[in-house]
Amino acid sequence: MGGLAVRLCLLAWPPTRSRQSTQPLLCLCAQVAARTLGFSGASLANLLNEAAILAARRNATAISYGEIDQALDRLTFGLLRPTSAGGAAARQRLIAVHEAGHAVMGLLCEGYDTLNKVTIVPRGVGGGGVTLFTPQPDRIETGLYSLRHLKHRMAVALGGTVAEELFFTADGVTTGGADDLQQVRSLARRMVAQWGFAFHNLGGGPVAWEGEEGNGPFAPRAASAETEAEIDAQVTNLVDEAYATCRAALTQHRALLEEVAEALIEEETLDAARMAQISHPHLRQSPAAAPAVKAHQSVSGRKKAERPWKPATAAVWPKPPAHGGRPRGVREPARVRRDKGGKAPGEESFGI
Repeated sequence: MGGLAVRLCLLAWPPTRSRQSTQPLLCLCAQVAARTLGFSGASLANLLNEAAILAARRNATAISYGEIDQALDRLTFGLLRPTSAGGAAARQRLIAVHEAGHAVMGLLCEGYDTLNKVTIVPRGVGGGGVTLFTPQPDRIETGLYSLRHLKHRMAVALGGTVAEELFFTADGVTTGGADDLQQVRSLARRMVAQWGFAFHNLGGGPVAWEGEEGNGPFAPRAASAETEAEIDAQVTNLVDEAYATCRAALTQHRALLEEVAEALIEEETLDAARMAQISHPHLRQSPAAAPAVKAHQSVSGRKKAERPWKPATAAVWPKPPAHGGRPRGVREPARVRRDKGGKAPGEESFGI
């Protein structure tokens, strides 16, 4: 084979004393890995180069997770965008309420993706704020999503608009949730027409009425006009159910919603540890009084079973402690999945 040599080296795990000195580094690597799944080598090099520039500007001798986190935000959402002084307080409150709606709804959905951070710091051309979630490991590995998870995702996506409605009434809702509403419509359509989640109401067995290209003008037609109308009706049912779920949950936990919004106005960015600190007193006493999702009448005339709405406990992965080592009781962070262009691989974001 012309000079090709392969050497296999087995490296033993370092002894306990040496391992203790490497714990802060391992903790940092785990945090970075949780937000960079799918990054190529060049992407990681670019990320660390940006982080090194930030560290140099601060006269730091080493790159910390803070620099890497800011570098990720810069590469993902763009540069910090200056805001005008006029109407800054009202605008900041609006964005804080919107992002708080997404964040709180994500915490209330049992088994939903882990909340990574929520911020109202404007970045990019049109960004006003963003809420980041990292999926659970099993979803990353399999790429499979249950009906419950997809319904939760729609409810979380509607959280911003519903929060605006609760705080500013229906007449005060803004266009900030335009992208969220597009996600909800697209997801509900695929659930019905591609993944067969509404076949009980459509009649017959599970059928994919369209391919991954959707129902565009050049896509092949598999459904009749009557079936298309029925698909539209089932899509409306799913969106109505997600809206009712979201409104009921946020109405009951309005105190938590207000506290998160106020914390965002004061601190601008809340990480997972800070969100857990805020939400724990509210969610600790909420299961007994959790709201139930009201049954909705389907097109076929059958009622969907009522299901209790159970709040979730947020998984927390705080920053490495100064003394080194992993905080007691903290589990490994979930790795992440790339959802669409612009976001870091794996991260799911909602925002204005």
